Amino acid sequence: MATELWNDAKFYKSYEIIGGKKIMAPSAAPAHSRVIMRLATIIENHLDANNLGYVFADDVDVHFPDGSVFKPDLVVVLEKNSAIIDWRRGIFGVPDMVVEILSKSTRRNDLTIKKDTYEAQGVKEYWIVDPWMKIIDVYLLRDGKYFLDEEYVLFDAEADAKDLEWLENVGKLDQIKHEVPVKILDGLTIPLKEIFKWGYK
Repeated sequence: MATELWNDAKFYKSYEIIGGKKIMAPSAAPAHSRVIMRLATIIENHLDANNLGYVFADDVDVHFPDGSVFKPDLVVVLEKNSAIIDWRRGIFGVPDMVVEILSKSTRRNDLTIKKDTYEAQGVKEYWIVDPWMKIIDVYLLRDGKYFLDEEYVLFDAEADAKDLEWLENVGKLDQIKHEVPVKILDGLTIPLKEIFKWGYK
């Protein structure tokens, strides 16, 4: 059985099913992957320490009830929802949280049809991470619809001096948020500087 699975994987072409169409899924760039892995590591440590569930990063098929098959950059499945995990084949159902890292090849789908699908299928929390701008948009599901809970921006004290000065002048400097709370996980907040620690400098 192990040999058969290995042989299948050897000839398997990575793809997603988006809007009923089979679309090839390109591999992540190294810097893109580092952002994902850093985020996944922080969430994994919290989940493990509290026996709360599981996090999966890159290339795990998520089969949604509507027939869509996505490979999100990061997926969180809470323990109470873990029946949707098939440890040999993928995730069959709706995860609790999804994160997509924007890239030139995936940006349009991440912001449109994927976001719409996650909303329609009931993903409770959806993060869109822009690694170039160092921005994270957090969408939360309320009454079946996504609303933007917050946009988090990592400011560099030197590079963004003018922006910081403007924020100070208009009295908004103290409103800058340096940590992103994971809303489905009480007690977990992640510093932006840790998420964007590698790559995209």
